[in-house]
Amino acid sequence: MKFSPARSADRLRGDLALAVLAGLLVLLTLFSLTLGRYPISLETILDILTKPGHASEEARDATARTVVLMVRLPRIIAAVLIGGGLSLSGLAYQTIFRNPMASPALLGVSAGAAFGASVALLLSLPTLLVQGAGFFGGLAAVTIALAANRATNARSIVTLVLCGMVVSALFQALISIVKYVADPVETLPTITFWLMGSLAKVTVSDAMVLSGPIVVCGLALYLNRWRIGLLALGEHEAATMGVDVRKLRMAVIFFATLMSAATVCVAGVIGWVGLLIPHLARASFGMEPGRLTVSTALLGSIFLLAVDDLARSISVVEVPIGVLTALIGAPFFLLFLLRSRQGRWA
Repeated sequence: MKFSPARSADRLRGDLALAVLAGLLVLLTLFSLTLGRYPISLETILDILTKPGHASEEARDATARTVVLMVRLPRIIAAVLIGGGLSLSGLAYQTIFRNPMASPALLGVSAGAAFGASVALLLSLPTLLVQGAGFFGGLAAVTIALAANRATNARSIVTLVLCGMVVSALFQALISIVKYVADPVETLPTITFWLMGSLAKVTVSDAMVLSGPIVVCGLALYLNRWRIGLLALGEHEAATMGVDVRKLRMAVIFFATLMSAATVCVAGVIGWVGLLIPHLARASFGMEPGRLTVSTALLGSIFLLAVDDLARSISVVEVPIGVLTALIGAPFFLLFLLRSRQGRWA
């Protein structure tokens, strides 16, 4: 194999760009730790995080430590995990379905998780059961979509997408019924706020729950990045290269669904991240599977963390993060559509 200086330079530039993204995520994380109604200096935060036994007097203050370690840090970790998880799920769906409009909600996982959590909130169940109901609701919705596709005997991508749209519409109708019968004074506002998405009540345990499925499933997608990338060429082309298309597609759907369901059950419905970020990563880093996967996760984490910072600092009352992702994501996506060349999706 011949050595190509141009290819080596491109790879070096790509690696440096990824390193810059990683550094930007670290800097944004430190900046996010300083935001809030309780003022804490960056020096104090660094002492709390790096020198627990030899920290300054201010860093040893119980209030400062509680705010940093129990309130802000879990929320930031959750934002990073959710942003990366939703972005990777969107990338996986767009690749295997060869559809630039695919998102983590394509097969109904968001609607199913939202319905499960809404029912749990209607019954005034504890937070843990609300999250569990949301998680299994998302899995149930995707399972129904896959079963419906199998029952049609069509076994095509288009039919699967249509089944996902039908299931999503069904669960959206069920959510409307739940909201209609909910107590308009106490329960309905809770359900409505949860459906708009928020990281305000994320705890240490929530961050730990998120880390499992997102890290494991994200790693699984990364390890299979080359085979998943072959699906973008078409089923026949991938099969001729030795890929079991059906098994790989089911595995990718499984991993992407687990990540999406985990994010919804903790933070509610957060849209546009999984649709917008993969396009931004392709436009910025190209189509090489490894670089594209890593850049998608990093960009998603940076985006959602920045939006969450905006959500908790833009006004006295915290703005639901799902509302802001829609307000920011929709114009950006429209800009991508206007700037993309005809016949190309990036």
